[in-house]
Amino acid sequence: MSPLYTAFLLLMAMASATPLWPGFYSETCSDAELIVREVMKKAMIREPRSVASVMRFQFHDCFVNGCDASLLLDDTPTMLGEKLALSNINSLRSFDVVDEVKEELEKVCPGTVSCADIIIMAARDAVALSGGPDWEVKLGRKDSLTASQEDSDNIMPSPRANASLLIDLFASFDLSIKDLVALSGSHSIGQGRCFSIMFRLYNQSGTGKPDPTIESSFREKLDNLCPVGGNENVTGDLDSTPIVFDNIYFKDLVAGRGFLNSDQTLYTFPETRDYVELFSKDQQAFFDAFVEGMIKMGDLQSGRPGEIRTNCRVVNTHHRPVDVLLET
Repeated sequence: MSPLYTAFLLLMAMASATPLWPGFYSETCSDAELIVREVMKKAMIREPRSVASVMRFQFHDCFVNGCDASLLLDDTPTMLGEKLALSNINSLRSFDVVDEVKEELEKVCPGTVSCADIIIMAARDAVALSGGPDWEVKLGRKDSLTASQEDSDNIMPSPRANASLLIDLFASFDLSIKDLVALSGSHSIGQGRCFSIMFRLYNQSGTGKPDPTIESSFREKLDNLCPVGGNENVTGDLDSTPIVFDNIYFKDLVAGRGFLNSDQTLYTFPETRDYVELFSKDQQAFFDAFVEGMIKMGDLQSGRPGEIRTNCRVVNTHHRPVDVLLET
């Protein structure tokens, strides 16, 4: 199934999806958002990079059949989940932080807060705790009953992607060019692997040469970090201030110091360049656009049946024919 057709089905499903609203848990679990933020604070103290890792979950979850925590499901003998998909394997990390959040919520409000909503709240908190904007999130999602490695492989973009491909992908989810550039600013925090940039450094577009858009001193730094034949799981900072959510990411792109190819092409492509320049000069404009994009992305739903998982890694055990009959 093509990414565009999958996105079309997702947009169609949104019309009949579960309504989402702020304060969804105000009566059933009034401390839910406070609990999520407290766990995120502790995770940030233990390992600052972990909150950036958790923030990525929203992107990798919502683009694949909507925001339903399918990303968090472990493989089973009958299902290949999304954790080992091409864009996730050896890349996504800190699943244990979500486990910790869920464990705390289950103590206070068992069977109430979905893993899908935890991802949305934790992503927001990752940004706010790193110095970025804070915002009100809409909640009320259900957790998926399955996951699909194939769907993730077909939809999620490669670090080699250029701005043109990204524009088409985001448009298929009714996200604008402005949304694309602003949401790419999530790379204001965190790190990326050498694996993702080796082709940029040594064989851009099959030329056997480095990407000419990389600023020379930055390229020298990356060459030292990621030498030919070196460990491609070594990580480098995605921007100059990797634990602070700010607009330095865009200033770096203007200066030719973008880590990923998919980042730097936002400046070299005319369709996206103006927004990169705007956000590099106006941090508040970036923050406002980022919040708008995150909320729009959080609205993506598949319309499929769901549940509230008690363990984010596995579906609940009550899905047997007799239970379905009793519920009916």
